[in-house]
Amino acid sequence: MKPRDIPNLITLFRLLLVPPVVWLLLNERFAMALILFGVAGFSDALDGYLAKRFNWASRLGALMDPLADKLLLVSCFVTLGWLGMIPLWLVALVVLRDLVIVAGAIVFHLRVERLEAEPSIVSKLNTFAQIMLVLAVIFSEGVHALAAPWLDILIVSVLVTTVWSGFDYVWTWGRRAWFKRGKTKQDS
Repeated sequence: MKPRDIPNLITLFRLLLVPPVVWLLLNERFAMALILFGVAGFSDALDGYLAKRFNWASRLGALMDPLADKLLLVSCFVTLGWLGMIPLWLVALVVLRDLVIVAGAIVFHLRVERLEAEPSIVSKLNTFAQIMLVLAVIFSEGVHALAAPWLDILIVSVLVTTVWSGFDYVWTWGRRAWFKRGKTKQDS
């Protein structure tokens, strides 16, 4: 093992946290789930810092890091939806958006050119809103009940940013594919 492997090992650790977090949520051990969710968040910041600070970034890390983040977040959404703590329609919308983005990325990569992940600002805002909702629900259940208006505001925020970022990805990457494919046909 080399020092440059440390960010990828931290990301692997975050992937391994997903099953225990889901298990804790399903068993309504919300305070402990909140702690592990926080550890996962810290590990995400740490591996990103190390990769940038020491130039330990890698193609594997660039693929694994967002996968680990998304797997944790979607798993929490699905679990909290299953428990009736997040509306199922919102869970379905979040999962559908992610499936559309992944399917589009695969098609773009296979049919147009190698895909380099570029999260948009609205996508980062969506991820932030999703994290805040998960944290608020778990906190509300495990530590201190939050007032319903706060949760409602977060639900609406996730709804708006999920739809917005989904359309933004389809529009942005659809246009890139259209222009790249059109340029390729003109060049031949």
